[in-house]
Amino acid sequence: MGIDRELILKVAKNAKLSLTDEEIEEFVPQFQEVLEAFSKLREVDTEKTGVSAHPVGVRNVVREDDPGECVDRESILSNTKHKKDGYFVGPKAL
Repeated sequence: MGIDRELILKVAKNAKLSLTDEEIEEFVPQFQEVLEAFSKLREVDTEKTGVSAHPVGVRNVVREDDPGECVDRESILSNTKHKKDGYFVGPKAL
């Protein structure tokens, strides 16, 4: 893909930039240099490289949810004086 004045003007229009003639002439070789740098990526052998969506391995750090025996309600409510009809009583919210 060749970089020329028309391409720079098209990119500038899409980016809503107003460029002077000097800036346009300055950008032509710079854009060409960037494209040449990216073309070197085609030379890299990526045949055996897997797809990576995350830079580090993701693993679950949450413990397993193993069901166990429940504590009965009476023993839990025995630790508070703020209870009524088998439930904890909290402050009123208005």
